[in-house]
Amino acid sequence: MNARTVFIAEDEPLARDVLRDFIYAHAGLRLVGEAADGASALAQIDRIRPDIVFMDIQMPEMTGLDVLRRLAVVPDIVFTTAYDQYAVTAFELNAVDYLLKPFTRARFDAAVARLLEMPGSSVPARDLVDGALAQAVQHAPARIERILVRDRGRIFPLSVNEIAYLKADAKYTAIAARGHTFLVRIGISELEAQLDPGRFIRIHRSALVNLDFVDSMRADDQSQLEITMRDGAVLTASREASKVLREMAI
Repeated sequence: MNARTVFIAEDEPLARDVLRDFIYAHAGLRLVGEAADGASALAQIDRIRPDIVFMDIQMPEMTGLDVLRRLAVVPDIVFTTAYDQYAVTAFELNAVDYLLKPFTRARFDAAVARLLEMPGSSVPARDLVDGALAQAVQHAPARIERILVRDRGRIFPLSVNEIAYLKADAKYTAIAARGHTFLVRIGISELEAQLDPGRFIRIHRSALVNLDFVDSMRADDQSQLEITMRDGAVLTASREASKVLREMAI
């Protein structure tokens, strides 16, 4: 049997890496393209006409649901996102599956098994989508209350109120909470979009701090604020973030 062609529409590099690795490891799939924003995804999917698309819901320029609404022909869609408030909408849109990040290889393989059991199901997009479904997304909750994390073979919910700070590196976002560091394969920008901006402050491109866990701040020789957290960690804010934090002081 010929491999099914696959396209990735995902703005977070870490999430694209995970999907790419899983697709390359599956003999029944062949990756034919990637896009990091909605507009590019729409153009490429219409041009390439892949069999399957792994589609993030929240992307720059155009959401995954907007892309789906505008496609001339819809391939089999698996939505991927960190937030479960879109699950009902995804299935109402006839998505084959819905992967909640961070998902395991076993969960990915289960979704692919469903896909490979189905014949190609490309149908006109306008038969699937209407304005009511778009409104469902617009009225979805804006903030998350908890994140599922892994630790020593266990998976458990972590309340965002327990998160002291987040730091991004090449492959993971490190979440400091409960005196431990938990690694998740969700980009820091995607997490930031769903956290309370009155509590979580972006201090530079790769770090967010929860102001409730800040012990003190003081300027260094470059007039950038050194932020001491309650656990003793010291993080340095960018000049722009330092200015914002100073303006917040009464």
